[in-house]
Amino acid sequence: MEHPPIEQEQQELTQEQLSELLQIRRDKLSALQAAGKDPFANTTYEVSHTSADILAADRPQEGEHGMQVSIAGRMVSRRIMGKASFAHLLDAKGRIQVYMKRDDLGEASYDAFKTFDIGDILGVKGYVFVTRTGEVSVHAEEVTLLGKSLRPLPEKYHGLKDPELRYRQRFVDLIVNPEVRDMFQKRSRIISEIRRRMDERGFIEVETPVLNTTASGASARPFVTHHNTLDLDMYLRIATELHLKECVVGGLERVYEIGRLFRNEGMDPMHNPEFTTIEAYQAYTDYNGMMELSEDLISRCSLAVNGTTKISYQGQDIDLTPPFARITMNDAVKRQTGVDFYACASDEEARQKAKALGLEVKDKTATRGKLLAEAFDAFVEETLTQPTFITDYPVEISPLSKRKPSAPHLTERFELFIAGHEYANAFSELNDPVDQRGRFVQQAQERAKGDDEAMMIDEDFCTALEYGLPPTGGIGIGIDRLVMLLTDAATIRDVLLFPTMKPVRS
Repeated sequence: MEHPPIEQEQQELTQEQLSELLQIRRDKLSALQAAGKDPFANTTYEVSHTSADILAADRPQEGEHGMQVSIAGRMVSRRIMGKASFAHLLDAKGRIQVYMKRDDLGEASYDAFKTFDIGDILGVKGYVFVTRTGEVSVHAEEVTLLGKSLRPLPEKYHGLKDPELRYRQRFVDLIVNPEVRDMFQKRSRIISEIRRRMDERGFIEVETPVLNTTASGASARPFVTHHNTLDLDMYLRIATELHLKECVVGGLERVYEIGRLFRNEGMDPMHNPEFTTIEAYQAYTDYNGMMELSEDLISRCSLAVNGTTKISYQGQDIDLTPPFARITMNDAVKRQTGVDFYACASDEEARQKAKALGLEVKDKTATRGKLLAEAFDAFVEETLTQPTFITDYPVEISPLSKRKPSAPHLTERFELFIAGHEYANAFSELNDPVDQRGRFVQQAQERAKGDDEAMMIDEDFCTALEYGLPPTGGIGIGIDRLVMLLTDAATIRDVLLFPTMKPVRS
């Protein structure tokens, strides 16, 4: 059923007009408080039904009284017609119409209702009925002001047109835009579905530290903070990987964590400095097992919120039905550019091939593996619309992944791409402590050269590996991007309740 828009109280008001409205509302509050009717004195209100409960219940016949209900919500529209009025209340489940009649409420209560403002929080007790136009409504027998709105809601098509305002005042965005509330409800269902499925597969959820003494587990620039008591610089975690693998060393053979990561990097439609992922690690499987896991989670989440695995994202039809396509990174680059980097006789030949493709080769020691990855980023990634696993990553860019036995210059790693973007990263986890320390050392050398995204040496993790990590598959899936995909959101800021914003200077 179509609902009327929120009453348009604020239509591009001047600052003077807005100040006057604010003062009027504060004067109303003062009058209520002086009369001993402070709306903020209410501490509880018994709610028997939500709007959705009422609309889903059996409809009473026209002219009949339905069930007695007690509802509460924000008044978002009102139509006063002399001795009777209509209003719409917004609660967590939607909107419901309320009918107010002076003869039923009493003159004093009805007159008080007429002074209420759009945005006020009301409690209503009464019975369900159907209006002559066929709308299921609540006939009010008692109305209580539960909270006073001291600021008018913005007019929908002017006040909320600017995305920056929507992100800065998400609380208002949620009030006036039902599609925004629906999107965040879907986000919650996606995370619940992931947890449910992981639990069914025998995983346990754990929690690892957000503050770390070493920034490791990924190639990224960390946020730095300081612990006063310990007089120690610390880092907000850039990944949960190493601690989770330490859990597997300790015998927790299937673990996962859903949580925030922090990377002090750029911001764009696909990146926010803090974001949510699921990382999972399973003993006695490899990256093939992680492919099956990612297919399962993503397809089931799509079914949970959309009822289908065939979706549309930003005008592109995408089929999330397993199995997903698989191709090696080298084959994908060769298919797109005609260049086979691993057919080059030397790194120098590979550098010449890269330059011929138009890549800027700044590092005179760049290897075939690094150049292959750069060519993939430049020419292949954005072409991958349907779900595709890109496999067999160069060892140079995969410091935590096990080498491919048949090709030691490659690793058993994949990334999942959909609609031209990465959604998952997974490995057959490196469990050779000697090889792992050597790769950490190589990363440290890159860091010393000025690469502030290269990993630090994590001595605790190296020690854990020396106790023995079983063959393990691990994966990280970006939950924010998955929510974007399944709700057709164009930017990550649309799926974060409170995205990172530069403060407004007064």
